[in-house]
Amino acid sequence: MAFELPKLTYANDALEPHIDARTMEIHHGKHHNGYTTKLNSALEGSGMEFDTIETIMENMDMKNAALRNNGGGYYNHCLFWEVIGPNGGGAPSGALAQAINAIYGSFEDFKTAFSNAAATQFGSGWAWLCVFKGGKVEVCSSANQDNPLMPGIGCGGTPILGLDVWEHAYYLNYQNRRPDYINAFFNVINWEKVSELYDQNS
Repeated sequence: MAFELPKLTYANDALEPHIDARTMEIHHGKHHNGYTTKLNSALEGSGMEFDTIETIMENMDMKNAALRNNGGGYYNHCLFWEVIGPNGGGAPSGALAQAINAIYGSFEDFKTAFSNAAATQFGSGWAWLCVFKGGKVEVCSSANQDNPLMPGIGCGGTPILGLDVWEHAYYLNYQNRRPDYINAFFNVINWEKVSELYDQNS
C-alpha cells in the first residue's frame, strides 16, 4: 500500500494574500510530492509498508535518514494542509480554547509562545501545538522534518497544529522575513479542524 499525495481541499490561490498560489503549487506539488515518492522508496522491503504513517513515526529508527526525513516530510505536510484553509483565522473556542488558556493564560500569550517557537527554530524545521492524553497542550519546535511523534525529539504529545518554517514554505513571498510569514499564518489557521484533532487525541 503506497502512500499517496493528499489532494488539497482548496485551490492554490485560496490562501492569498497570506500564502501565495505559486508557493502553494511548489510546496504541495513538488516538495510534498517528492517526500511522498521517497517515503515509498524508503519503505520498500522494510516490513512497514502496510503500517499507518503514525505508527511509522512512533517506531522510527532515527538512524534511518531516508525514512526519518521523508516519512517526517510526508506526515508533517499532511497535517499542515489540513489545519489551514481559506476560511481560517480568528481564535479557537470550546475545550481547545480552555486548554490553551490553562497553560498560556490567553490566546494572545499562546500566539506569542507559538510565534517565538517558529521564529527561533534555527534553520529549517517546524513549530507545533501538541496535545497529551488528558487534554494538556504544549508548544514546541523540531528541526528539519522531525516531529513530536518520533522518539527522543524533546517535545511530545500528538501534533494538532504545525507551521512549516522551511524556506520553501515562504521564501517566494516573504524572502528572509520569517516573522511576517508567521504572523500571516494566523490568518489561515482552520481552528475548527485543530479543535477536532484536539478532541480526537486528548
